[in-house]
Amino acid sequence: MIKSKDKIELPSSAELPESDGLPVDNELHILVPNFLGFILGFIWAERFDWFWGTNMGIYYSRSVHPRVPIVPDGFLSLGVERIRENRLRRSYVVWEENDIAPIFALEIVSLTPGGEYDEKMRRYSQLGSLYYLIYNPDFWQRDRREPFEMYRLVNGTYQRQIGEPFWMPEIGLGIGRSIGFHKGFQREWLYWFDERGNRYNSPEDTAILERQQRELAEQEANQLKSLLARYQNRFGELAENE
Repeated sequence: MIKSKDKIELPSSAELPESDGLPVDNELHILVPNFLGFILGFIWAERFDWFWGTNMGIYYSRSVHPRVPIVPDGFLSLGVERIRENRLRRSYVVWEENDIAPIFALEIVSLTPGGEYDEKMRRYSQLGSLYYLIYNPDFWQRDRREPFEMYRLVNGTYQRQIGEPFWMPEIGLGIGRSIGFHKGFQREWLYWFDERGNRYNSPEDTAILERQQRELAEQEANQLKSLLARYQNRFGELAENE
């Protein structure tokens, strides 16, 4: 723990920028983390001890550069207020969050490499995020990597994990890739999963599945009606011939 004197000398969230000001070069950097946060809001609707941030600066260094953030595409913190003092966060300042660092961090690799496999990995280990996911759906062959790489912090060093969806017991959720619907697009997205590997659908997924089920039921009902009509006509013809 840092001393109260040191805390007073650190900048407050009101003084710090919301982000690093760097634009993203891929729409997935916005869509994917927002999608995860949206679904999480339904899964944990009754809970208020968590916070999901998207493209938001995390300030954690108490050394010479306390004003330099790391900005994940998405991150999750547990044991913090979902809304602090009835106000939305502009940034995530660790020394204002009871020194609770995000337990999960997400980086999505873009056209311009951003140090996801080295520099950012080092910084997330310094931050103390237990899980670090690198999602690389478009450039994994260029980078000679896998599209989905999960790492767990072990003795201060990230170790690659196997399995997908990957279950995170400390969070009570799994995460993995799956084809689904978001914003009218059907494509691969990141989803949350339960311990049995069942996917948590978005409301859009649920609505589309329900519509497809109704259409299938109507199709089967129409086929049954057509079949019954043919039998009735056939029986009618037989009766007339007797």
